[in-house]
Amino acid sequence: MPPLRWQACLFITLNAVILSMLLFDAPIGASEAPAPVKHLGEMLTGFGDSAWLIYTSILLFFQGRAGYKLVKTARSKAQALYVSWIGAYLFTTVVLSGLLANLLKRAIGRARPDHFHDYGMFSFTPFSGHAAFESFPSGHSTTVGAFFAAFALLFPRYRVAFIACAIWLGMTRVMVGAHYPSDVIAGLAFGAWFSLLTAIVFARCGLLFKLAPDGWPLAKRLFSDTEKPGAL
Repeated sequence: MPPLRWQACLFITLNAVILSMLLFDAPIGASEAPAPVKHLGEMLTGFGDSAWLIYTSILLFFQGRAGYKLVKTARSKAQALYVSWIGAYLFTTVVLSGLLANLLKRAIGRARPDHFHDYGMFSFTPFSGHAAFESFPSGHSTTVGAFFAAFALLFPRYRVAFIACAIWLGMTRVMVGAHYPSDVIAGLAFGAWFSLLTAIVFARCGLLFKLAPDGWPLAKRLFSDTEKPGAL
């Protein structure tokens, strides 16, 4: 692991999750969001569904590969190859982070907020096989965190907007009553870190990213070497 100060980030994340559990989870579980807030959450929460993100990443990959074979100029081939590797990167980080998050939530077995009055917020039933006990971490938030962290790494100029989108879409799970705030924070952090680690792997393979001296993955310039598109 490169020196990315991951210990400090892990410490901050754990404290944010614990404080959220102690301060916010109980009020959220004991009450219901106002109707306008819940309606807003229902309109937005579908954007965190992994299905359309997976389909989009697959489309990008195959469209880029097809374009690479069809176009003639080196510049166009480089662009097509770049698009295909973006699709591969998004597919890898969204799918694998989602699978791990689903495994974690089943293993932890935390009861969802709509069962707060029956079980409380510290009720854990590992591997129950019931969706009512799959609250922590939030799978939607993991997907959202992974997706927008990936774009923040690929296009750092717009990282603030991507972070804001991730927080908003993640918190829609609280608005609709599907998760506690701590579930969302854990999911966003898990997805974001998974995207970062995947970017490091891609950088070490010479794909999409390069490693800065401090170990941080930096997106390659698209046309840094148009004579060698395979180096992207």
